[in-house]
Amino acid sequence: MFSVMYSPDGKKLASGSMDKTIKLWDVATGKEQATLKGHTAGVVSVAFSPDGKTLASGSLDETVKLWDIKTGDQKATLDGHTQFVQSVAFSPDGKTLASGSQDTTIKLWDVLTGKEQATLKGHRDLVMSVAFSLDAKTLASGSSDTTIKLWDMQTGKERITFNGHTNTVFSVAYSPDGKMLASASRDKTGKLWDVEMGKERATFKGHTNGVQSIAFSPDGKTLASGSYDHTIKLWDVPSTKNPDK
Repeated sequence: MFSVMYSPDGKKLASGSMDKTIKLWDVATGKEQATLKGHTAGVVSVAFSPDGKTLASGSLDETVKLWDIKTGDQKATLDGHTQFVQSVAFSPDGKTLASGSQDTTIKLWDVLTGKEQATLKGHRDLVMSVAFSLDAKTLASGSSDTTIKLWDMQTGKERITFNGHTNTVFSVAYSPDGKMLASASRDKTGKLWDVEMGKERATFKGHTNGVQSIAFSPDGKTLASGSYDHTIKLWDVPSTKNPDK
């Protein structure tokens, strides 16, 4: 199982697997509700739309699929990537889907029509993670090229590149207020970046192996990091009121 995600209402859980399927689970009962079949290779990323009606899945078969949660039917297949799709994320308004791929590109898709809107090029290696800012004006991407990039959604151009990690960036996540971005890397660290200032705020050291996943608490005061060292660590997030502290 490569990816799990809760529905916006917290009642369902979606999981993507190397067995080429996606399963929907009832959180209250723990029972399987549906199995979504259609991919021809492992499913490594899943994401619910903000309204909870659609699920997106990224696969080793180089495609992105959109699924109707109510019926379990496949709504669309988004073709365009030339290597496997590592990460998918919906914009906050649910109108746009971003996908990051081993082909080093990020593609933006119109969810309603299923058509490709843009291809963002700039990374030199596999795009591991993509995340929209809360105002949907910026997309963040983490890559095997060790960098994190912020992209302007209106122009499709790169706004800034964050350098600091020394190995693959597995995961990126915006803080609830959108002012900071967290990143997790194979270099065993997590980092915190000031989005407005465009600079590194903090480095979290303590894991003894690569950090694969990172996430903010709803109040933005705590970061959770999951690592190949088989541990999860919780970190205090520095206050934005004291940027130099």
